[in-house]
Amino acid sequence: MIHILKMAVGIRDVEHLREAQRQRLETEPPLRHRTRHAPKRAEEIIDGGSIYWVIGGMIQCRQRIIDIRPDRRMDGSACVALMLDAAVVMVDPRPAKPFQGWRYLSETDAPEDLSEGAGTRNDLPPALRLALRELCLL
Repeated sequence: MIHILKMAVGIRDVEHLREAQRQRLETEPPLRHRTRHAPKRAEEIIDGGSIYWVIGGMIQCRQRIIDIRPDRRMDGSACVALMLDAAVVMVDPRPAKPFQGWRYLSETDAPEDLSEGAGTRNDLPPALRLALRELCLL
């Protein structure tokens, strides 16, 4: 299994990503992220892989990639659609340098999911959690 790492361009925070995707799902279902180039390792990605979103310079969340298929943009140009599960899973935030396009992310390099429940880092407001992480206090 392999994952995709992608910058969430124009997205302020995880809640903004959720809202943007809710709107996109209403106006243009199914939920997908379009990209110019097809991943050469598509079989490994759809075998349990996720797209890890970089927001504000930090890998903050992920969504499972359900399928990868040919698609068309609004202008009719060809592209590839990464079909996404609507569930956004918070991960242990990790800094990421800017890059263009997307990158492969190995399973061993992927940040761990934040567990649900009381007493976890997931209980902290996202902005506070990121600030503490940047100060190396988490």
